[in-house]
Amino acid sequence: MLSKKTKYGLKALSYLALQKDRQPVPIAEIAKHENISQKFLESILLTLRKTGILGSKKGKGGGYYLIKAPKEILMTDVMRILEGPIAMVPCVSLNFYEKCEDCPNEGTCSVHKLMLQVRDSTLEIYRNNTLADIVK
Repeated sequence: MLSKKTKYGLKALSYLALQKDRQPVPIAEIAKHENISQKFLESILLTLRKTGILGSKKGKGGGYYLIKAPKEILMTDVMRILEGPIAMVPCVSLNFYEKCEDCPNEGTCSVHKLMLQVRDSTLEIYRNNTLADIVK
């Protein structure tokens, strides 16, 4: 299930992507427009800023803005930043692999086989979508 953090992050990024001039947008404006708690949104936007998706400006006329064009922001990156590993179990994760303690042989594990398919299908969707695609 998608976390609220990721859902709200996607909504905030979408709102910023729809801004014509890419000028900084105050957190309060995003929070009000997208019906998100401002305090929760602050932590989400800070995470996105620290990872290079957003920039910020302090003071009057300040707020958050996209550093890259929406067509350059891949959903795989956003999902990994906000949600963590894309794989549902660690033994099929590309970036966060861990062997399952209760599994003697991944090659014969039915759960492993199924979760590989789920991971690959999910990655296919995320890799083929950018922020620009989801705001169309």
